Amino acid sequence: MSGTMQQSDQSGVAGPSRRGRWLMRIALGGILALAVAVIWITNAWLTERFTETTRVRTELRLALYSGNIMSELQRTGVVPLLLARDPALIRALESGNFATTSGLLITARRDIAAASIRLLDMSGRTVAATNRNLLGTSYASAPFFVEAQRSRETVFTAVARDTGGTEFIYSRALVSDGRPVGVIVVEAELQKFERSWAGISDAVAVSDSEGRIILTTEPRWRGLTIEQALAARSAPSAIRRALQATADWANVPPDAYLSGTAVMRTEARIPFRGWRMVAFTGYESVRERVNAVLALEIMGFAILLALAFYWRSRRARVQSAAYRRESAELRALNARLSREIAERERVQKDLAVAELTLAQSSKLAALGEMSAAVSHELNQPLAAMKTYLAGARLLLQRGRGEEALSSFQRIDDLIERMGAITRQLKSYARKGGEAFEPVDLRAAISSALAMMEPQLRARTVRITRTLARGPVMVMADRIRLEQVIINLLRNALDATKSVAEPQVELLLTAGESAVLAVRDNGPGISDLDKLFEPFWTTKKPGEGTGLGLAISSSIVSDFGGRLTAHNAEGGGAVFEMQLPLHTGGARKTGLRAAE
Repeated sequence: MSGTMQQSDQSGVAGPSRRGRWLMRIALGGILALAVAVIWITNAWLTERFTETTRVRTELRLALYSGNIMSELQRTGVVPLLLARDPALIRALESGNFATTSGLLITARRDIAAASIRLLDMSGRTVAATNRNLLGTSYASAPFFVEAQRSRETVFTAVARDTGGTEFIYSRALVSDGRPVGVIVVEAELQKFERSWAGISDAVAVSDSEGRIILTTEPRWRGLTIEQALAARSAPSAIRRALQATADWANVPPDAYLSGTAVMRTEARIPFRGWRMVAFTGYESVRERVNAVLALEIMGFAILLALAFYWRSRRARVQSAAYRRESAELRALNARLSREIAERERVQKDLAVAELTLAQSSKLAALGEMSAAVSHELNQPLAAMKTYLAGARLLLQRGRGEEALSSFQRIDDLIERMGAITRQLKSYARKGGEAFEPVDLRAAISSALAMMEPQLRARTVRITRTLARGPVMVMADRIRLEQVIINLLRNALDATKSVAEPQVELLLTAGESAVLAVRDNGPGISDLDKLFEPFWTTKKPGEGTGLGLAISSSIVSDFGGRLTAHNAEGGGAVFEMQLPLHTGGARKTGLRAAE
């Protein structure tokens, strides 16, 4: 009977053990199936996502490249128009004296960063050039020479070089007394973009309206179409294609092959004469990123399987040790939670004290900023009032009462302006104003110069104004707009204090928007990043608060525009205020200059 009971016990133990083994096998099979499914789905999804991300990044890069090309073409396209009106070049062509003409062209090329500039007489012979080796070269049958004489406008021509590459040429006829006397030829420097593109993408090419490649990072592609350029590449062997298909088993079908490597093709349109830009980008970055995630997933499943086997073989002992560890960890966790609770309570108390201190500091900072702003903005009218009072006193002593009344009227206007300034400072604190009306920027500039008259009389400063011929209307608050212009003029005057011959230039243009540029010939700006931060100034202590440009930038932003600054190439600083034009105002781009 005991033997029967023993057999029954063994069979009872063997039954659950056998069922456990089968359950373990089913669990392991389920983990393997889940791993395959997760890896397959993850690979497909990440490959599609990273491929699209790479394509979007390439499209953004092409947009940047296209903008650079358009900027260079537009900048160079203006040069022939300016040089065609140069009296020195016209006199040289009429007199036949070209001793200094090449020097003038070299200086112009250095200023505009063009590839080359050539001056041709009516026979097509090069009489002056930035490359003196071209002197005497004849271009009588060149398209840019012939077309420039026919159209009398600036002509663009793309000419293939004998040594390879393409010349991008703007040409225009020089006219004297209604007849052409020569042709100015300016070559745009577009080859520099090829050097900058190299190394960023696998290949980049720009084709003209006929599909011919005119700019590319691959020299052998020049003059071919995109299809011809891709066909010129040696096709990979069958073994290499098989290896590549094995390595890129999850990639979408490639757009093309470069040197046997699968690449995606991205195109963009350049808004110039039907030009197009094509970039080829490899899948290496996509494959690397996908493989990195897949490696992590495979590692995770491998660790899971290892833990499953380890749990199966060491279950009993691990359970006992786990109970002891859990007990010890619970005790340690309890002690740690107690310490964290006490620490959190202490931090909350410190935080409450810090919040009170911060609130008090914010109040003091706001009070100091408003006091400094009021002092800064009222200083200019007060200085003008002092000057007018002195003049009125002198006029009264001389018995010229009528003229003294005019000074008192100006003082009354300044008092009204001071009241307006205090109201505008309140409006600045509210980050905006509502008293907008159509304002002529030319009138605002004249009013600002009238306000600056006392400072301008105290120093010898050459003020040059170049304004649009017609009204330049913008929607703005007239007082705050004049306040911005006065701040820019005052900064320009302060910047030229150490200059022997101080000059300030005001240039007002109206295109898609109204742009007022204020340029000085001072030392320039040392730190452009901090220029519009409150209380940052390069002036000596006591000479400035550092609020003028911060307030001006905020005012221009309220008007829907922006205020920027940069250092001029010839020295000095340039501040540009750009405002949207008022649709009801005139929009003329003709300029008139005055000093």
